Amino acid sequence: MKILSVVGARPQFIKAAPVSRVLRRKHLEVLVHTGQHYDDNMSDIFFRELDIPKPDINLGVGSGPHGAQTGGMMAGLEKIVLEVNPDWVLVYGDTNSTLAAALVAAKLHVPVAHVEAGVRSFDRRMPEEINRVVADHVSDRLLCPTEVAVRNLAREGVERGVRLVGDVMYDAFLFYRGAAAERAGIVNKLGLAPGQFALATLHRAENADVPERLRSILEGIVLSGLNVVLPLHPRTRARLEGAPPSQIHVIDPVGYLEMLALEEAAALIVTDSGGVQKEAYFLGKPCITLRDSTEWTETVEAGWNVLVGSSSESIAHAMRTFRPVGHRPELFGDGHAAEKISELLG
Repeated sequence: MKILSVVGARPQFIKAAPVSRVLRRKHLEVLVHTGQHYDDNMSDIFFRELDIPKPDINLGVGSGPHGAQTGGMMAGLEKIVLEVNPDWVLVYGDTNSTLAAALVAAKLHVPVAHVEAGVRSFDRRMPEEINRVVADHVSDRLLCPTEVAVRNLAREGVERGVRLVGDVMYDAFLFYRGAAAERAGIVNKLGLAPGQFALATLHRAENADVPERLRSILEGIVLSGLNVVLPLHPRTRARLEGAPPSQIHVIDPVGYLEMLALEEAAALIVTDSGGVQKEAYFLGKPCITLRDSTEWTETVEAGWNVLVGSSSESIAHAMRTFRPVGHRPELFGDGHAAEKISELLG
């Protein structure tokens, strides 16, 4: 079986790591990198650290407006799909790379398999929500991470080809957690004590691209009075007005293993990232989500994640007081999602 896998952004590299490792035991995989993320700290480091096969093709599309970026990807991917003639096109998550590959494959009548199908925030203002909905509705195999995702698709009338496989990010977390522990030196290097700091990430367009929201979020983080470490995404750094607040310990983006080490050592996590919300849940860390909605509603319902939007007062209050305890349901499968995906593809 020949499978064309398409990735382009940091979360997809993490998801592809366990899947590619399993796929290549029995299938021929052609790996395409769209170039959506291209900075070394956002791209190449993940291939090195996670031992992901070097992409067979890199489109080098880069950043840009949604239309130009997605259109550039589609033009490049159309040629590749015609040349490779795969049995499946495999896409991940909810980025423009996901949308471009799913649309190209569907128009060329090549079956599409969507990893992380059925995930919904129910907020159509988010470009990611548009991407995931469209990708699902043109896919032939909808590989769902949770039971909630399966139910979301059923409500939309999508039941054919739907399979509950679990979350490949949980596969990656279990596989790499030991290697991440070896990177715990980053905590000492930054002068931090385990359990004595909050870890923050901030990159979503609805936060980084709206000056008043960005200012309010940073003010809330400062108002918490906590020691906060912020690996600063290039998108957010480019939009900051002046230097970041001195009370926030800003560092360059880190790779997956060092990020897991920081998450493990943090007392709590503050984020607008979907993947980091899940990693916080895997680790049993309180998660304060800087958004008005989340695609991982299960973590909120379980009591380990709270949505605070961009209100500085809400952010500061949650950072000081949100400390869930008790049972965390097993929401994301058994750590063998990649094997199930490989079997479902033939």
